[in-house]
Amino acid sequence: MAPEQPGRPAVSREGLASAGRIVVKVGSSSLTSVSGGISGEALTGLADVLAERRAAGSEVILVSSGAIAAGLAPLGLARRPSQLSTQQAAASVGQSLLMAQYAQAFAAHGVTVSQILLTADDLVRRSHYANAHRAMERLLNFGVVPIVNENDTVASHEIRFGDNDRLAALVAHLVKAEALVLLSDVDSLYDGPPADGARRIPHVGSPADLDGVTIGRAGKAGVGTGGMVTKVEAATIAASSGIPALVTSTANAAAALRGEDVGTWFTPTGKRQPIRLLWLAHLARVLGTLVLDDGAVRAVGERRRSLLPAGVVDVTGVFEAGDPVQLVGGDGTVVARGLVNYSSAELPRMLGRSTHDLADELGAEYERSIVHVNDLVVLRTAAAS
Repeated sequence: MAPEQPGRPAVSREGLASAGRIVVKVGSSSLTSVSGGISGEALTGLADVLAERRAAGSEVILVSSGAIAAGLAPLGLARRPSQLSTQQAAASVGQSLLMAQYAQAFAAHGVTVSQILLTADDLVRRSHYANAHRAMERLLNFGVVPIVNENDTVASHEIRFGDNDRLAALVAHLVKAEALVLLSDVDSLYDGPPADGARRIPHVGSPADLDGVTIGRAGKAGVGTGGMVTKVEAATIAASSGIPALVTSTANAAAALRGEDVGTWFTPTGKRQPIRLLWLAHLARVLGTLVLDDGAVRAVGERRRSLLPAGVVDVTGVFEAGDPVQLVGGDGTVVARGLVNYSSAELPRMLGRSTHDLADELGAEYERSIVHVNDLVVLRTAAAS
């Protein structure tokens, strides 16, 4: 993998104009025409902006929605289907059509593009992650603009990112991007409905800045999946891992990449962490709940220790070893998420007991923690509870 650069300062909004590696995400709503399908004009306009930036010396990775939208008309569908198998069929038809248009639009600038289709497994499993990273780095070395999309044709409900905004945040982490730019048909985040006279929020320095802000969901067009709420989530994911993010409209793409004061800028709030923990904190589908006593809440939340059987008082849900679970205090406050080492069938007889006693009675394999600290992400410290 590419070497870390721990001493490198985060890019500012103005610094976006000279950032060396940028991930740009564009939503379906920005690429579709009034009559349905992909708008060649919109797609070409975006390609013009990104090719210009590429010619200026920056590396650009594009995360693009639109495959399902592109496949609707050929299949005779009026709007995005809700059934997963029909979404997969539309994506299978539409992905090649979408890539053909991108290839043509970028070729006009002498730029080669590539297609990369990812599932959540590709960014969570270590071997898949390493392969994805190497492939992306090699493409960038060749001067190619990688175009990334979720592999909708094969992804199941359980392993989907849910929206390409979140995928873009993890791709930005994967390629160690200097900034993430999230484009849609809305020019900025506002403190309420723009039609009601709401004001633009130019800067978000921490999640607390969004307290009390009403954030819109997917629009009426029926081709997108997330709306502003997933863009804010994605920007927050990126910022929590040290990557600044900008949320703005596709019409503002050129101005945004010049570092102008458009959209909403999310300042980094944390440092890089393993991508598996980012997934666990923000995207994982939790399958069970472990209720902790006060001592275990402090051990996990304050001292960042592994969770031992002695500190668990109750278990709910159905899960297998390796599945994501949430760890909560007695009052129901979620303290952490983690990958559990035992199934829900095994855990009840282990609760409140020491690992030494369990090993004596059940065997050496039961002398493990329930959730190891390396597979655990703290969401709320005991002191803050």
